[in-house]
Amino acid sequence: MKCGLLGEKLGHSYSPELHAFFGDYDYELFEVPQDQLGDFLRTGDFHGLNVTIPYKTAIIPVCDYLTETARTIGSVNTVVRQPDGSLLGHNTDAAGFEGMVWKSRIRILGRKCLVLGSGGASLAVQYVLKKLGASEIVVISRSGYDNYDNLEIHADASVIVNATPVGMYPKTNESPVDLRLFPQCEGVLDLIYNPARTALMQQAEKLNIPTLGGLYMLVEQARCASQLFTGRTIPAIRSKEAYSALGSRKENLILIGMPGSGKSTVGRELADLLDRPFVDCDVEIEKALGMTCADFILSSGEAAFRAKETEVLAQLGKMSGLVIATGGGAVTRWENYAHLHQNGTMIFLERELSKMPKKGRPLSLRGNLQDMYTIRLPMYRRFADIIVQNDGTVEEVARKVEEAYEHFSD
Repeated sequence: MKCGLLGEKLGHSYSPELHAFFGDYDYELFEVPQDQLGDFLRTGDFHGLNVTIPYKTAIIPVCDYLTETARTIGSVNTVVRQPDGSLLGHNTDAAGFEGMVWKSRIRILGRKCLVLGSGGASLAVQYVLKKLGASEIVVISRSGYDNYDNLEIHADASVIVNATPVGMYPKTNESPVDLRLFPQCEGVLDLIYNPARTALMQQAEKLNIPTLGGLYMLVEQARCASQLFTGRTIPAIRSKEAYSALGSRKENLILIGMPGSGKSTVGRELADLLDRPFVDCDVEIEKALGMTCADFILSSGEAAFRAKETEVLAQLGKMSGLVIATGGGAVTRWENYAHLHQNGTMIFLERELSKMPKKGRPLSLRGNLQDMYTIRLPMYRRFADIIVQNDGTVEEVARKVEEAYEHFSD
């Protein structure tokens, strides 16, 4: 059985991994230009398809039949070829989004909900919000009465749902709205799943607003689609298992700490232990500079070095599934937190100052290491999700980090 994901430009997708988790069938990515959509659907070699931007509504006229849910929503994200060759269009986005709402524990009943975007995913969101009893549903689009230039008239919104691609990889620093415009906001749901924490979600966290990204929706709609592809029932608990497994695999593990605290050494061991790629931020900076970090700091100063470090961290933070060892001063710039937090869990590796080598570390040599530690300690703790003591062998500490991360992510 051959299935896959249909879109115009797909880039990197988590869908093949998800469907391998749910079913034993081939799953491919089908990038099809708009002028070839009809021909592909009629003659393509596939049994079932998931459908993404921009085809969730464009595909409807090509389907021979629609399920009641797809017809009501006016959007199709799953197509199954029937035994007679006809195409049946479904919508599993609705089930996926409803699962996401329950996972988030954000209340919809009686709330005014603002939906950003008017495309196919937005239609499924509106369907679910109505089903769950939202008191008012307002769709914000780039044109029409309710748009991004008059958001102030909806400052009383309780729930905001981002159903646009704004903030999605690789443009992860973008956000569709400023949440400070919505002082009554009680919850933010972002359908984007890459990065794990969009700029919109990070602002929600900063404002203490409950938030959840789109990975759970992706997982749940994939489970429902897989049932349609195979004709087999897949227990709902499998969505929770897939969400946990995929989320952990895609999360970066980021080591922060003082110069000489063992980040690179422990990081390499941890990467081997978890079978992940290892990246040393200082090595990446040196590649970009064409000289050692120490030489650049001595010749151009620390401020210039920190600016280059932020550029490198911004790129590394967009990636996923890595073990990353940062430089000791990465925490001195607060903007680095957002870059690293979008796809990562940060582990503060603590070590006794007496055990920290200074050779080749110009900032450690320049001043008193105790003074540097006193200044930076609050910064490390502010960045850190987990704190692990580097007080054993490299193997022992790597195991401690692994165990601490498993406990944290449960």
